[in-house]
Amino acid sequence: MPDETDPARVSPRPKPQPLPVAVIGAGFSGTMAAIQLLARLAPDRSVLLCERAERFGRGRAYATGNPDHLLNVRAANMSAYPDRPGHFSDWLAGLGPEDESGIRATPAGTFAARGLYGRYLAELLTEAVTGRDGPRLHLVNEAITDIRREDGRLVLRSEGGRTHAAAGAVLAMGNLVAPAEPASRYRFDPWNSDAFGRLHAHLPVMIVGTGLTMVDAVVTLRRHGFAGPIVALSRRGLRPTAHAAAAPWPQPALSPAETASLPALSARIRREIAAARASGADWRGVIDALRPITDTLWLGLPEAERGRFLRHLRPFWDVHRHRAAPPVGETVDAEIAAGSLVVRAGRITDIADGPDHARVTVRPRGSQGRETLNVQCILDARGIGRVAETRDPLLARLIGRGLVRPGPFGIGLDAAPDFSVLAEPPEGPGAPLWTLGPLLRGVFWECTAVPDIRNQAVELARSVAAALP
Repeated sequence: MPDETDPARVSPRPKPQPLPVAVIGAGFSGTMAAIQLLARLAPDRSVLLCERAERFGRGRAYATGNPDHLLNVRAANMSAYPDRPGHFSDWLAGLGPEDESGIRATPAGTFAARGLYGRYLAELLTEAVTGRDGPRLHLVNEAITDIRREDGRLVLRSEGGRTHAAAGAVLAMGNLVAPAEPASRYRFDPWNSDAFGRLHAHLPVMIVGTGLTMVDAVVTLRRHGFAGPIVALSRRGLRPTAHAAAAPWPQPALSPAETASLPALSARIRREIAAARASGADWRGVIDALRPITDTLWLGLPEAERGRFLRHLRPFWDVHRHRAAPPVGETVDAEIAAGSLVVRAGRITDIADGPDHARVTVRPRGSQGRETLNVQCILDARGIGRVAETRDPLLARLIGRGLVRPGPFGIGLDAAPDFSVLAEPPEGPGAPLWTLGPLLRGVFWECTAVPDIRNQAVELARSVAAALP
């Protein structure tokens, strides 16, 4: 009999599979990070895409089924791929007549419903899961509540107690929710419309925040049949402007003095807008011309000047930079003209819950007096919260153990130019963590819109691939 110990007859041991890279969050940031990682990682390394919500690829913004919830960016700029700018527009063109209500052509461009964009992203994920490279993308439908470094790898723990080992992880949880203070049992999530059908017209609804989420909340309330008054409140009472057709404006050649001083930079932008107006052009062209250099301007300003921007100018920049789709802007204008929507400047000082309504005390801006409003519902539409105040269990644990730290001004995570997060010393070196999207607010400035995040996803995937042999 032949010797079974003969090396010629012994099968070689299979090569161990490398640990996957985990992506936490499957909204737009996480979805694009996962897809770009699949394109750039070695073919034997897989990706875990972890999402707490029921559906992947949609996030809060794109899970809505309301066709009146329109994207704030033209469809021509919403491709998921930087190198295929017409990808989303081509996808829209292939839809059937049953989806026409979610596609609005305007003089300022075509705007699509958020729900359609969610479908688009879900289809991209489906293609990635069933791709020709085999099952390299694994969907984990669980909330990841902790990450620890153990033996040179990361161990992810889910809400249900399951663990997943990874070579590295990408934090892509999107916008953080600000703490709901003062507390009230009449506060509701503007993206969860389950309770809207039980509202009555005899008492107003209050929306805290007057940005783009407020606009969507007004549309949702009317869609669900609420016919009563709506009061929207924010510190300055500013509401978003709407897109309009605007000719391109040349990018201004800024001097070193203008890029180092917020007052000088603001004065130059105002002069550019005045010059545009004098030539018959629209101010929107001036703001759009700054888009490619906004992050450069942000990073070039001294820290004290960036702090001044956050305290004094950020709301004014946001309402001009992040504009609403024209049909949505027209809806809000009509509501204000009819008196059914009132936008006010002020702040809440107290909320007292009664048996069937909340008694809200408001201090109007510029006044030391107080006013009270009885409202049946309070919708929190303030937008991005501070990472140091987050109640997200995963981020809270990572910050507490020093794996991550708040970034500049506490409005995001601290990160290096290659998107790797910067940590405090206690945990020491180990398997890396990266981040992208809204969690980079503070390090970068333009990091919340689709055109910015899709570029970040490409650069992040290159960084991860270079770090993991």
